[in-house]
Amino acid sequence: MALFALLPLVLFATLLVGVRWSAAQAGGVAALLALVLAVATFSYPMSVAALAGPLLEATFTAATILWIILPALAIYEWQERTGQTRLIGRWLASVSPSPQITALLVGWFFALFLEGAAGFGTPVALAAPLLVSLGFPPVRALLCALIGHAAGVSFGAVGTPMMPLLHAATVDPRTLSLLILLLHGVLGWALAAAVYRLAGTGEDRARHKAGWLAVPAAVLLFFVPAALFAAFAGPELPTLGGALVGAVLFVLLTRRGAAAPGAPADPVPVMTLLGAALPYVLILVLILATRLLGPLRATLQGLEIGWTLTNAFSGSVAILYHPGTMLALALLLTAAVKRDGNAILGPALMAAARRLPPVALALVTVLLMARIMVHSGMIDALAEGAGSLLGAGWPLAVPLVGALGSFITGSATASNIVFAGFQTATAATTGLPVALALAGQSVGSAIGNIVAPHNIVAGAATVGLIGREGEVMKRTLPLCLGYTLAGGVFVLLLALFAGS
Repeated sequence: MALFALLPLVLFATLLVGVRWSAAQAGGVAALLALVLAVATFSYPMSVAALAGPLLEATFTAATILWIILPALAIYEWQERTGQTRLIGRWLASVSPSPQITALLVGWFFALFLEGAAGFGTPVALAAPLLVSLGFPPVRALLCALIGHAAGVSFGAVGTPMMPLLHAATVDPRTLSLLILLLHGVLGWALAAAVYRLAGTGEDRARHKAGWLAVPAAVLLFFVPAALFAAFAGPELPTLGGALVGAVLFVLLTRRGAAAPGAPADPVPVMTLLGAALPYVLILVLILATRLLGPLRATLQGLEIGWTLTNAFSGSVAILYHPGTMLALALLLTAAVKRDGNAILGPALMAAARRLPPVALALVTVLLMARIMVHSGMIDALAEGAGSLLGAGWPLAVPLVGALGSFITGSATASNIVFAGFQTATAATTGLPVALALAGQSVGSAIGNIVAPHNIVAGAATVGLIGREGEVMKRTLPLCLGYTLAGGVFVLLLALFAGS
């Protein structure tokens, strides 16, 4: 059964990466194969509700993702049309002329901060187009944002992905958080190094040698504060706090290192810089307020739009709490306080909206394949097949299962919801400590975001790469597999150490 369940994924990856079809084409064909296999092999019913349910879920989820992409694109268009991106670029050049340092600031710290504050696609939607505006080629910009935010996904959106793990078993939240950070800390240098290398090739590297010390500095300055937040505050703030503290220290360290004769002076006054960064400042304020102020969070989460079909299919979104609403409100407030804001707002929104139709089609087809696989039991079959195949070597596959969940659903939270119970049950039968199983699941579900098709599609939309998603996945897939394999090795070693 597991082999049949694997076929839609193999077909999708082959068409996307090997044949270089668009995500919409590959997703559509793979979704059709998934439906045929679901009916023929997994006893999936052929009723109207069973056929309509996955499509409704896919369409609804696509709409919630598009609500992030639209305002993110509009902010990008606004910043470009008003010249604010050029001012931010001048300030970044004053921190360091090196594109590698710029990539670490935007693709590592800024993306991690956005992941910790909002999650759900916001880091890629904002960081990738900002890098393009600063002169990075679109493919490299998207790769930097995808890879750079991944280590923080385990605690993204103020700890949202941790909730299913903590509900699945009785484990201490701080202990679990520190275990997850230990695994990411051992492996995360590879992500920072990838961002660094993507920042420039050939002449760029010869002209601007940032020094490889920038990579360990960026890694330590994020993970050490993140671990302190995890130890003292729990799972809500490691990514958010680690990125914020780390970014400030990284800028101070980089500026000090650049403070030599001939180093560029700051060409942008502080107030001018704050004005240029106003949409991002407002996003920060709005997200922190809505996530950290309990009464406000409860009020906004209370207004939920949802639907159900035969108690088997459903969808819901707290629209006022949604990251897209925060982005839209930040844009509207920026336009309200800027001169000629209303005149620029309309064209920015129209330019953003024109880029959405192909994105919507790609999202729906990819998500349709995923929902068919979930409801037919294909995902469970894949996980159970892996468990029975590996036996005592199961710890090696724990992160891979998490990554598979994110590949299918596009969300670490959803992956944890789907597989947390399975991980705890398998841990009990194989003798793996439950906390280690959940930590491995978390690490895998985080890195799986860099290959999740609808994440790549959504990111590609923000930098004009629709139709070239396979080119991106071809670059992220080896890194994802290497990260999950290495994570599995460390889970196994920790399990052996715990048992000794």
